[in-house]
Amino acid sequence: MICVDAQGIPLVIDTESANRNEVLLVEPLIEKITLQNRHPERLIYDKAADSQQLRDNLADMGIDLICPHRAIKNRKQKTQDGRKLRRYTRRWIVERTIAWLHNFRRVVTRWEYHDYLYLNFVKLACLFTMLNRFSDYF
Repeated sequence: MICVDAQGIPLVIDTESANRNEVLLVEPLIEKITLQNRHPERLIYDKAADSQQLRDNLADMGIDLICPHRAIKNRKQKTQDGRKLRRYTRRWIVERTIAWLHNFRRVVTRWEYHDYLYLNFVKLACLFTMLNRFSDYF
């Protein structure tokens, strides 16, 4: 899981096993951001985060979850309208950041047995990616 800002700079990273539900992983990621004294106003996510409980929990924190609804026929409450979903078109920034991280072979496939080693390789890849991106300014 990775959370980036509007320019694609990684703010916080969290690693988990691949068999966990993504809805359960969003809130711990947001808690890591708030530990750094940052509080996002909006969270743009894909259809995997379409859960009313997650929307309510994030609304209690003051975060607006922007994600399209999954195709559920008996949905009682629609919370996304077209105005909010226009911001969803900016999701390509997150995908671009993930593509930058996939330039590193160690990050694409987890080869390490220990999770802390993999997490540190991802952090190192983020560091090299940001140094490469901002190398024109140095």
